[in-house]
Amino acid sequence: MTRWLAEYAWLPDHAEPTPDVLIEAEGGRITAVTPLVGGGAPAAGVEVLGDAVRLPGLTLPGLANAHSHAFHRALRGRTHGGRSDFWSWRDEMYDVAARLDPDSYLALARATYAEMALTGITCVGEFHYLHHGPDGRPYADPNAMSAALVEAAAHAGIRLTLLDTAYLTASVDGAELVGTQRRFGDGDALRWAERVDAFRPENDHARVGAAIHSVRAVPAEQLATVAGWADRNGVPLHVHLSEQPAENDACRAVHGCSPTRLLADHGVLGPHTTAVHATHPTSADVGLLGESRTGVCLCPTTERDLADGIGPARRMFDAGSPLSLGSDSHAVVDLFEEARAVELDERLRTRRRGHFAAAELVGAATVAGHAALGWGDAGRLSVGDRVDLVTVRLDSARTAGVPPVGAFFAATAADVTHVVVDGRTVVADGRHLTVDVPAELHSAIAEVTA
Repeated sequence: MTRWLAEYAWLPDHAEPTPDVLIEAEGGRITAVTPLVGGGAPAAGVEVLGDAVRLPGLTLPGLANAHSHAFHRALRGRTHGGRSDFWSWRDEMYDVAARLDPDSYLALARATYAEMALTGITCVGEFHYLHHGPDGRPYADPNAMSAALVEAAAHAGIRLTLLDTAYLTASVDGAELVGTQRRFGDGDALRWAERVDAFRPENDHARVGAAIHSVRAVPAEQLATVAGWADRNGVPLHVHLSEQPAENDACRAVHGCSPTRLLADHGVLGPHTTAVHATHPTSADVGLLGESRTGVCLCPTTERDLADGIGPARRMFDAGSPLSLGSDSHAVVDLFEEARAVELDERLRTRRRGHFAAAELVGAATVAGHAALGWGDAGRLSVGDRVDLVTVRLDSARTAGVPPVGAFFAATAADVTHVVVDGRTVVADGRHLTVDVPAELHSAIAEVTA
């Protein structure tokens, strides 16, 4: 049995953290969570008190990054010159995508996932469409790129939901994939399903889910094939939705309806589906998402970096859509920033304060994100759940003097000191125990941007 004594811990259904909590675990599962009265010793670094490891600061459940494109990490700081929009940024993204192979993708994803671990992310959803060779021909192992991502997550010490993405056409009107896009395609949804069926991760840190890239990338008559595959296999289904007004306009021009309506008509929406972004939904779209209990994954740092806009987060949440969070393009990898941006962006959009309570933001970053990725036994500090612990210091220049309940509005990823995934310590004293993250990021990015 392993024991941790948290100075403060955010327990399920609590509006604010609880002081002096003893967490006990065995076999990667929490066996007891006990708030103590006057327990513990002065918080001064991580030290062993008896057989309990003391965690000074605020301890949270593991954070879930519900939307990632690992190779986009190579673009950070390289796409900000001059005036541009999402579509010009996409061209630069394609340049990086064209350079990757299974070995270089393993190196880049390993370093990227290790960076996530440093920030308190214990599980990631990889929206994976970089399937084949540069000319579009499959590798000898058609799932070699998938295997690289699974191995990368294992090295980094975090769990992975590989959201294998159907990407079949270049536009809503069915234009063929060209250039780098040919790497993404399987021809049609049936061949996509055959390829995904052939891949099963050997280790239990990884699971396979499904994704529809967007209504631009999967023809309407094939949407049900992808959704049906996810349903039969009981796995999550994710989809980029209404990220850009141009997507909405093109869908109406071809199909006479919004992308959300099109997905609803083809059986894509539902409680096991997560719509990513949903930045430009109509009021009717918000209703469709909420009534079907379709989740929404917000990626505020990417949405602002790409000038996408601000989605109606509170309206979607109130309509019935659970909210999760993702770092998407990894312009920033910081779930604290993503969480508070949900509130702060609502303030910008409405010119009013106070839309989300701290506990709601914690829920989006933890339990809701894990649920969206198919890990219903994670994201809570409760008996029977996975032992994922993230400790944030409360004595840094950013958090000193801040009450524990305010940590999500003050802390950054740099304040994470200790990370435990499935009972195993991955980060201690702010350092990854097995990966030199800055060095590996530098090397992996240099290889694909030289």
